[in-house]
Amino acid sequence: MRKPLIALMAASSLLLLAACGGSGDGGEPAPGEKITLKFQSLAFQKTTVAASKKIVADWNASHPDVQVEYVQGSWDSVHDQLVTQFQGGTAPDIIHDESADITGFAQQGYLADLSPYLSQATKDAVPQGVWDTVSTDGKVFAAPTLLQSYVVFGNSALLKQAGIATTGDSLSWDDLQANAKKLTANGKYGLGWGLKSPTATVLNLGMNFDAAFFEGTGRDAKAKIGDPELEVPKRIHAMAYTDKSIEPTSLTQSGSDALPGFFAGKYAMVVAGNFTAQQMVEQAPKGFAWEVLPPLKGTSEKQAANPQTLSVPAEGKHIKQSAEFIDFFMKAENLAAVGQGDWLIPTTQAARDVIQQATGGKQGWSQMLASGEQLTKAPFQSVDNYPKWKDQVATPALQEFLANKIDLATLGKKLNDGWEQANS
Repeated sequence: MRKPLIALMAASSLLLLAACGGSGDGGEPAPGEKITLKFQSLAFQKTTVAASKKIVADWNASHPDVQVEYVQGSWDSVHDQLVTQFQGGTAPDIIHDESADITGFAQQGYLADLSPYLSQATKDAVPQGVWDTVSTDGKVFAAPTLLQSYVVFGNSALLKQAGIATTGDSLSWDDLQANAKKLTANGKYGLGWGLKSPTATVLNLGMNFDAAFFEGTGRDAKAKIGDPELEVPKRIHAMAYTDKSIEPTSLTQSGSDALPGFFAGKYAMVVAGNFTAQQMVEQAPKGFAWEVLPPLKGTSEKQAANPQTLSVPAEGKHIKQSAEFIDFFMKAENLAAVGQGDWLIPTTQAARDVIQQATGGKQGWSQMLASGEQLTKAPFQSVDNYPKWKDQVATPALQEFLANKIDLATLGKKLNDGWEQANS
């Protein structure tokens, strides 16, 4: 019953905005009027917070009548916070989130269609496949900014000592497993893998094996759990309990919590989001040498493109000005600054070129930028209740499986049957 009411509220708000603005342009300030836009950023690494604040400062210096106020948000609470803010009409003017999380909000009419407002330069700079992750029914509900891929980080000394080469265009899952087994000896493990919150990792890397997890879109989507969808958890489980090449404690840790063991040589490799590289730069002991291995490959190197996004509430009073700030944020030098600060992949080639030139491709940047070329939209990004299924069904089921408490068949049944409850 909530959805029709929300849609009605959103439609009423848009009609009101159109009436006030006269042309549906999101509302122009009166001559001489100064406005302030609230930009809620989820940046958390010091370098990216600094880069984001600099973008805001540069904008404010050149736009005295349209000032932007930086508001610090958190990835841990953004979804619940936005639910409250949208329902209370208090959402910030510019919203930082990720496409998988805001798809439901877009379907419910909470987000403005930015297609009339974003510049042609911004539209042309981002590949259509990435735009598809933030579009529905011909409308663009966000601008995609940064992409994450999952990569394998290696302890250079231990890899060299074991005679493991880290060159090539890709690294097969079979080779990853063989390398992990080869590196497991004398109380040390080949791999540490922080899988405390395993769902995003499994769904993203599942695309290596053409895993879909869902058929259809919106609330009509059906769960689809078969061999491709279970391939990644099956391989992780085999490394953990058959080969015993994954350090068992790491499976219950977050990606960040698994890093001290990596630095201490407890395990020779970790699999993590590429943003982890920034933590390595900040936290690795002096003299510790690490590297990024080539992208993982199953039947392909595909991973889900779940970009960070900037969006604007449908009931925002200054949609046009908010979109202009997003255009500014998307400029190559700005997007490169936040991407390099977070060790994430910008959605535009121009920004990637800036990073490649600035870094010379060192410290794994060439491999990380290359991994971004295989990112594409995944089916779960078009499913309204994916966040609910992720939190209430997939995460606890995968945790049970990775703790060796249920078998693969039971995992598949839980993932499939739990969708009906989550989507009710």
